[in-house]
Amino acid sequence: MPQFCDVAVPVPLDTIFTYRLPKGCNPAAGSRVLVPFGRQRLIGIVTSTHDRAPKVIAKNVLEFPDPPDTPALISELLRLGQWISDYYLAPLGEVFRTMLPLNAEFKKSVLYRITDDGHLALHLAGTGGSSTRSRKSMEDQYAEFRVLEYLSGRDNAREETLRGASRTARDVIDGLVRKKWIAREDASQSVAAVRTRRVAIFKSAEGKLNANQQLLIETIAGAGGRVPVQDLAALPVPKTTLGTLVKRGLIEINEEPLELERPSLAARALRSHEDFTPQQQEALKQIEAAAEAHKFSGILLHGVTGSGKTAVYLAAMKAVLDQGRSAILLVPEIGLTPAVAADVHDTFGDQVAILHSALSEKERAEHWHRIRRGEARAVVGTRSAVFAPVLNLALIIVDEEQDASYKQDEMPRYHARSVAAMRAKINDAVVVLGSATPSLESYFNAKKGRYALLEMPDRVQKRPLPEVELVDMRQEFQETGQEQVVSRKLIEEIKLRLERKEQAMVLLNRRGYSPVVLCRTCGKTLECRNCAIALTHHKQKRRMECHYCGFMAPVPKHCASCGSEYVYFLGTGSEKLEELLHGYFPQARIARLDRDTVRSHADFERTLNALNEGELDLVVGTQMIAKGHDVHGVTLVGVVGADNALGLPDFRAAERTFQLLTQVAGRAGRGEVPGKVILQTFFPDHYAVQYAAQHDFVGFYEKELRFRSWMHYPPYSALANVVLRSGKLDDTLKWSGALGRWFERTRHEGVRVLGPAASPIERLKRDYRYHFILKSQSREKLNALLRAMLSQAAKESIPRTNVVVDVDPVWLM
Repeated sequence: MPQFCDVAVPVPLDTIFTYRLPKGCNPAAGSRVLVPFGRQRLIGIVTSTHDRAPKVIAKNVLEFPDPPDTPALISELLRLGQWISDYYLAPLGEVFRTMLPLNAEFKKSVLYRITDDGHLALHLAGTGGSSTRSRKSMEDQYAEFRVLEYLSGRDNAREETLRGASRTARDVIDGLVRKKWIAREDASQSVAAVRTRRVAIFKSAEGKLNANQQLLIETIAGAGGRVPVQDLAALPVPKTTLGTLVKRGLIEINEEPLELERPSLAARALRSHEDFTPQQQEALKQIEAAAEAHKFSGILLHGVTGSGKTAVYLAAMKAVLDQGRSAILLVPEIGLTPAVAADVHDTFGDQVAILHSALSEKERAEHWHRIRRGEARAVVGTRSAVFAPVLNLALIIVDEEQDASYKQDEMPRYHARSVAAMRAKINDAVVVLGSATPSLESYFNAKKGRYALLEMPDRVQKRPLPEVELVDMRQEFQETGQEQVVSRKLIEEIKLRLERKEQAMVLLNRRGYSPVVLCRTCGKTLECRNCAIALTHHKQKRRMECHYCGFMAPVPKHCASCGSEYVYFLGTGSEKLEELLHGYFPQARIARLDRDTVRSHADFERTLNALNEGELDLVVGTQMIAKGHDVHGVTLVGVVGADNALGLPDFRAAERTFQLLTQVAGRAGRGEVPGKVILQTFFPDHYAVQYAAQHDFVGFYEKELRFRSWMHYPPYSALANVVLRSGKLDDTLKWSGALGRWFERTRHEGVRVLGPAASPIERLKRDYRYHFILKSQSREKLNALLRAMLSQAAKESIPRTNVVVDVDPVWLM
């Protein structure tokens, strides 16, 4: 039996740690272990076992949450995690933590106990009173003695209990730990993550009952003798009534496991395999042939909006499931998941598992275990679903593969599209990238023969693509004499749709009421105190918000800088647009879809169901409404201000604008009635707007590719963004300067380094940010230079958490 195991611990350190195994234990690679790390306990992943003693004394493994023969990470996921760590330069422990949605099975707990020095200090305070020589105020001293007094009467106490009972802040407790008057101990442990609910069960109605007790008894007995306790809360009786009945033995409370929720959104009427168009049949045939070959294959499925890509996905998944194999379907937005999950559940029943961040931690753990046991072989979810522990994987589908939400913006900064391709390669499986507007990189790879290219240029049932009409908002201003949010043409078209009992969507990709608050006297804008970003006015919530860090402030009545009362709210967000449309069409049934109105997936499902059922006339929203929704009643799409992104200092600005315009235009005319798009723009001559209006992806691709070629941007080179960040500007400048000088004196042939320079958003979430951009035609050379840079940063004593390395960035702001 091995004596030691190497463990990847979820800390920002590029190293593996060795622990001693208890006698007779031999955990498989990929198993979870609870280990001490510093003063805390953490869940790590075993990477190997051996008999090589480390140079320092090895600490003991504390617990083994996984059964000996069922490691949490199967072998191919271990290989995938190592690849992510190497490719994205992320610590292996952080990668494994991201791959496992099992936080619910680890309970963090900190205990405190009083020490001998603490007992002495409490005794001296009791006999001599508080010290007049202490630098602390009398109030702080009393707070300390309240903590000591509470702990003196018990062996230990949990942190939350101690703070509540002693009415003290965290810094007081930390000060006592530093004085060694109390000791802190991490008592974290693995726990079972079972979702349960309390159920009241009727036992008897004997004895005298008052009116409240009678009502409870009758309600439970009338419901078959069993009612969830949370349902009883709606009854007009005191909360203590139920407890009284339990004490008398008339009611019993049981904990019962909760069943998994099923998708509540109705499945869409997808065409059966027999009704496929020739293009759909050809695409399905090639995907099935690739899967049957049991070899890695990459396929780009380029189909216009409404061409029936989802039906092809489901047919291909059914084919591999019929062979006893598994499939994963990735979708970009949380909001899309209920609709797609309903389709998949309608096709495959209980073989479906859902994985996305809107689920509770216990729900995610429950779905994960179903997959791991082989009960669910069809997985649908957002980017993290690419790590689903399915067995015998045959097919991974990445829907809307160009979407930026597939890129994680925190450690590890992986791109789910790239990870899906690598996982398919490790498993000898097929990866299908689907989109009406593929990323330039994917289409470039397909044209170079790295992927097979499948085209679906026509909509199903030969429905036409919507007519697109451009409205020049510069000319609109000249003709009306005032700045308009909604053009006369769009108002006219919406009015026509309402008269015909048809539905319309209006896109404005900006949340809130007004994005800028400006003082007309001194010219200053109201900015977030944590970020170099203007605060957004949210009228309904009556507050200002930062959409980056979440900071909130009251709505100003005077300028904070000069005191002037001439404060103006400029610009328009989706909330203001909804208000304007209510004014234009008071009889219309209007709803808004953005992050302010959609707090959970249930909110999203409710609005989409209402739209599908014809209970809404008009939907206003951000990019949340732009992709994937198949509502046959929508015959008009209006686009307001979607070309604002063209002014951003980002080489992908034109590509993002083209994709958004094309995708939202594709929501129109998906039923029997042809659709129309009114596209309001201040840049009607820009090639991204022109090609979107013509539904010409290839034309846009060829023109944009020329610009990328001249500037050596992807797909012609690999890219990395290195950000130095700190809450102190001096540190950021010092560190970026030190690395800048190192880059200057280091030979890095084949890699071009730009910077250091302030990031476009110089301050974000209290951190000042400076960055370098690295370009290279060789990924190996780029990776080697980044590793050398991280090594140099460590020599310069720059903390690893303050150096952000983003390989293949999708956002340079």
